[in-house]
Amino acid sequence: MAAKQTKKGFKSFWYKMRFKYKLSFFNEGTLEEVWSFRMSRLTAVYVLSVFAFILITVTSLIIITTPIRNYLPGYLDVEVRKEIMQNALRADSLERVLIIHSLYLENVSGLLTGTMPLDSIRKIDSLAQTNANYEIPRTKKEVEFVRTFEEEEKYNLTTLNPSHTPTDAIFFYKPVNGMISAHYEADIRHYGIDLVAAPKESVLATLDGTVIFTGFDPQYGNVIQLQHKNGFVSIYKHNELLLKRMGDLVAAGEAIALVGNTGNLSTGPHLHFELWNKGIPVNPEEYIAF
Repeated sequence: MAAKQTKKGFKSFWYKMRFKYKLSFFNEGTLEEVWSFRMSRLTAVYVLSVFAFILITVTSLIIITTPIRNYLPGYLDVEVRKEIMQNALRADSLERVLIIHSLYLENVSGLLTGTMPLDSIRKIDSLAQTNANYEIPRTKKEVEFVRTFEEEEKYNLTTLNPSHTPTDAIFFYKPVNGMISAHYEADIRHYGIDLVAAPKESVLATLDGTVIFTGFDPQYGNVIQLQHKNGFVSIYKHNELLLKRMGDLVAAGEAIALVGNTGNLSTGPHLHFELWNKGIPVNPEEYIAF
């Protein structure tokens, strides 16, 4: 009995929700119906829900996309912290730039007044420091061995006329960081090694020297050659861009070109590096640890 009453009550409620009412507008003077429309309670609830959803959506968009969001509790703190971090990073960058500019001005002032030593000028103007001290500290056993050896050999006449090799006291810089894709093979007239490297990576001078040639070759692309002491000549081929001109003095480890893919014999970004001694090609791997 209770179930029937519940079912009857539900039908009655649903009937009331779907029952349509007519709203009419009359002319007060003539009592003529001007406009009317029919709408049920269910339709009214649906219309109000859609209107509320649109209102909430538009309000949320306005708050998110306008400065009004700064008035929300907790939001301003996040924005302020973010701006503080960005300003701190900018201040740190500016401080570093100011330090660099200050050092540059001090160097220029020293050069103009003549108070800066010549050795320090080279260290500041170039990333490479020549004549570096590569001597490794000796242990006590090594010191004792050297002392004993010198004592035994001090009367050896052959030590008075030593025959030094061309590479004594010379430190060769690796021209570029890369992997060897082709080794030195004089039998097939490949008088150098190919080093695969990233495009436009800096090509470094292997020794102190003078630029004796810069130019473009159809087979080898942009080529630069350096003359070094003890009869050494280094050649760098397939460069994207040459940074030096003929006659320029370069320091060991100084950038002289950028890795490229120029020339008909190049199949990808790499450096073809050759090392010659007194007009004879030598294997660069015997002088440089790649």
